[in-house]
Amino acid sequence: MANPNQDARDGNGRYTRNPQTAERDGQAAELRAQGWTYQQIADELGYADKRTALEACRRAIRDACVGPGKALVDLEVQRLEAMYDRVLDILEQDQPLVSHGRIVKDDTGAALVDEELKLKAIDRALRTRESFRKLLGLDAPSRVSVEAEKLGRDIARLLDAATEDPGDDTDA
Repeated sequence: MANPNQDARDGNGRYTRNPQTAERDGQAAELRAQGWTYQQIADELGYADKRTALEACRRAIRDACVGPGKALVDLEVQRLEAMYDRVLDILEQDQPLVSHGRIVKDDTGAALVDEELKLKAIDRALRTRESFRKLLGLDAPSRVSVEAEKLGRDIARLLDAATEDPGDDTDA
């Protein structure tokens, strides 16, 4: 039988994802949900071994979590874009300087522009852009906290437990 992963290798022999392998990972997860062992899945779908079938199921779980997460990120991006557009509208307008309820004018009678409002709008624009960067992960983290590392390990353990078959020894 030809190796189904053959087309999933790059020029250096490393595994790469493509729509066909992602679909196959989904099939592996479906079989797992039906109670198949990882070895049965490997045999059925042509994975090299049961460990590879386990990894396929894990990739399918991660993929399943991406869809709803991406929709939420897209919604937040739309909201931030709307806020940013409004801030830019405010920046483009010259608001008159008001003091004690009256418009302040120069010697010629022209209204002075409230530069403080413009500076506040600039601050808002910067904060909105910062929110974009944080939401999209564009800023490199300055350091990873011990709590974040522990959380990562906890998530990995939960994924392991969710895809583990008590009667299926994946270390062999």
